Amino acid sequence: MKLNERSLAFYATCDAPVDNAGFLYKKGGRHAAYHRRWFVLRGNMLFYFEEPASREPVGVIILEGCTVELVEAAEEFAFAVRFAGARARTYVLAAESQAAMEGWVKALSRASFDYLRLVVRELEQQLAAMRAGDCPPPPRRPRALPPKENGCAVWSAEAGPRPGPAPPPLPPRRRAWTPNGPPHAGSFARLHEWYGQEVRALRSQWLGSRAQP
Repeated sequence: MKLNERSLAFYATCDAPVDNAGFLYKKGGRHAAYHRRWFVLRGNMLFYFEEPASREPVGVIILEGCTVELVEAAEEFAFAVRFAGARARTYVLAAESQAAMEGWVKALSRASFDYLRLVVRELEQQLAAMRAGDCPPPPRRPRALPPKENGCAVWSAEAGPRPGPAPPPLPPRRRAWTPNGPPHAGSFARLHEWYGQEVRALRSQWLGSRAQP
């Protein structure tokens, strides 16, 4: 497909979601001055405008075959977009904060088809390894629920796997009441009396300690 300036302008300003957008300082090609521009990243194309409301971009950078790296420059938070070749141009950009710079470097590093090709290749290798049995397949969902009686699920105690969820855990066993321990919680009066004995004994000890000179 052949692209012209009109097609690029439409693609740069369409309503489709962008991969990244924001203000960056762009160093001029022949001059050392930085100009504040509004940058929009769509796919592997980095457009820059005079203002966010501009209808046409000032220029576009095709990011295929580029490398993004941090550089030391007069502006803080600077990074460069470099291309291979003796006559290839290097674009020096600067963000307005550390977080913005990290976001732009990450987004631009992933904007080329070479990166997408590596991602697809890695996913294909993972899929091939899973099909070969190197990775366990995901667990299968049960085909059917166990039979029900009176609206409750019934689990069989027979040996062998059965479809459906695992049986529920057994309820905890109740401890038998001993003469030295607290009575059964079902008798509130006995429970109150048993704990009251300990409280009264502790109160008597406390009163006795206060009475001593």
